[in-house]
Order: sequence, then structure tokens, then C-alpha cells
Amino acid sequence: MLRKIEYLYQFIEKINIVFLHKIFRLKKFITLNLVLFISFSWAQTFQLPSLKFAYTDYEPFIDAKTMEIHHSKHHQTYVNNLNKAIQGTKLEKFSLNNLLINTSYFSETIRNNAGGHYNHSLFWEILTPKSNSSPDEILLKAIEESFGKLDSLQTKLQQAAMIRFGSGWAWLIVNPDGKLQVTHTGNQDNPLMDVISERGIPIIGIDVWEHAYYLKHQNKRNDYIYAIWSILDWGVISEKYQAAIKDPTLEKIKQDNWPELKAFHKVMSATFHAAEKSDFKPIIERNNELKVNAYLLKNSEIPVLNPTEEATMSKSLHKLEKQTNDLNRYLTIGRKISDKLIFKKLTAIHDTFHEIAGLCKEE
Repeated sequence: MLRKIEYLYQFIEKINIVFLHKIFRLKKFITLNLVLFISFSWAQTFQLPSLKFAYTDYEPFIDAKTMEIHHSKHHQTYVNNLNKAIQGTKLEKFSLNNLLINTSYFSETIRNNAGGHYNHSLFWEILTPKSNSSPDEILLKAIEESFGKLDSLQTKLQQAAMIRFGSGWAWLIVNPDGKLQVTHTGNQDNPLMDVISERGIPIIGIDVWEHAYYLKHQNKRNDYIYAIWSILDWGVISEKYQAAIKDPTLEKIKQDNWPELKAFHKVMSATFHAAEKSDFKPIIERNNELKVNAYLLKNSEIPVLNPTEEATMSKSLHKLEKQTNDLNRYLTIGRKISDKLIFKKLTAIHDTFHEIAGLCKEE
């Protein structure tokens, strides 16, 4: 009888050990996943891209120390500062492209660091220590149509890089008309930004900040630019060209060529989004500005891409002017009106604006 009881205790003990072991494993699993969840939740929105090659592989065109500092220090700083600037805001959900094509709505910090991240990411992508011939047939044809020959493109890019006073970038872009164009920008600006006059989608970007070349070339920027030309990855650039000519971003840039629409949008954005949060001070203070911008918009030159939409566009513009006049009258009659009524009228203006913006898009 005692032996049976002893066996029973041993059996219970084994069950408890197995049970406790499972509990321990479950706790480890929960803890691990909690850590991963927290890490993911706190993960940076934007990340430093890895290089395709080792720092030393770019020599003798770019020395290893410059590549290391440029990538791991300068570029990393742009990424860190950009993430810090958007942390806890709705901009965390924005793509990098959306931050750039709407730059005028954001702070200088976002402009500089979003630009720095995009520009350098492109730069690393188009460099290869293993020089690979020339552009593919499609890109080569486009180059010949725009510049005559590949050598002419090289000359124009070098000129753009050399005349850029101080820090900045030289670019080969696909402009809104689908043509190739050479341009340059200052600091960390780029042609995607709505604060730049010559806009388009970059397919080549050459960094002419001194940190990109000074350790090796000192003040000889031209030697550095020539070296960069020797290590361009024409396979990647050709792919970027074909992607760019199909990219809907070009249509967005075309739409931005209507400055009066953009001016109205800025006031609309500042007042409507504040009202969504029950802050009506901006619309009370700027309703006359909204009214004036609606008038200027209605009387501006309309870059409608589809002529059949002209009648609809005209009707929407007249409606927008009437709505802004109506709201202005309510806000200046000298007696208090409800926030609910203000928001209702502002929402109607917001909806009409988007009707107009939608008509600008080519079908």
C-alpha cells in the first residue's frame, strides 16, 4: 500500500514538473512576443538602407573612409532627425514621397531631413564599383532625344554640379512631360519637392556636399564628379527611368503647377484640419483669406488636362467661391454662430475643393 502511494506521489510530481515546464515556456513565449511587439511599436518609421557593397569596394573612385562616414554618420543623422520630427504625429503614416511632394506644408526640419534621406538613398542605389557598360536601349533613346548623345548628358551633369554654389545636388530627372532634364538644387532639396521650380522624378542624383568628396579630392569637385560618372549603375538607372515614366507622381506634379489651387489648399488645410479637432480659431481668423483665395482660384488660368471636364470645373469653381463667401458672411455678421454650423459649411468647402483637385488628374 505504501509503495502504491509512493508511486502516486511520483506520478503527481512528474505531472507538476511537466505542467510547470509548459507554464515556463508559455511565459517565455509571451514575454518574447511582448518584447517584439513593443520593439515593433517603437521601431523607427524610416531606416538607414544597407549598401550593396563594402565601403572599401568603391575605391579608388570613393575612398572607404568617406563612404563609411557619409553613409553611417551623415545619412544616419538624417534618418534619426526625420523620425524624431514626425514621431507621435500623423506624418508617421506618410511615405517618404508624400513628405517630399507636400514639403511646403511641413517644417524646415522635415524638409531638410526627408530630403537628406531620399537623396542619399537614391545615391547609394545608383553606384556600383563594377562599371556596367551603358544605359539600356529605352533610356539611351530618351537620352539621345534630350541631349544628343551620352557624352552630352555627362557634360550637362558636370556643369550642373559645378555651378551649384555651396552644398547641394545635381540631378537627371524625368519631368512632368515625361522628358529627361538636368537640374540642380541646394542643400538637401530635390526635384520632387513642391518648393522647387524645376520638378520631376530623379533617376540620377550626385551629391556635391563637401562631405561627399573632401577627404580624397579636397576642393577638386570636378575630379569627384568625373569619378562618380565612372561608377554609375546604368542597369539600376535604366530601371528607374522606366518606373518614373509610369509613376503617377508625375501627374501630382502637373497638378501642383496650378499655383492658385495650391495657395487655396494651404489655407484649406490649416483651417479644416484644425476644425476637425474642434479648434475653430484658424477659420475665424482666416476665413477672409479663404474667400480671397477662392476668388483668385476661380479667375486663374485653369490647367485642365481633359478639355471635356472644363464645364464641370467651371461649375465647381463658382460653387467654391459661393461657399467661401457664404461662410465669410456668417462669420462676420457680428453674432455668434454654432461650431456645428461652421464645421458643416467648412466641410462643404473642403469637399468642393477635392472635386476641383480631382478634375486636374488626367484619366
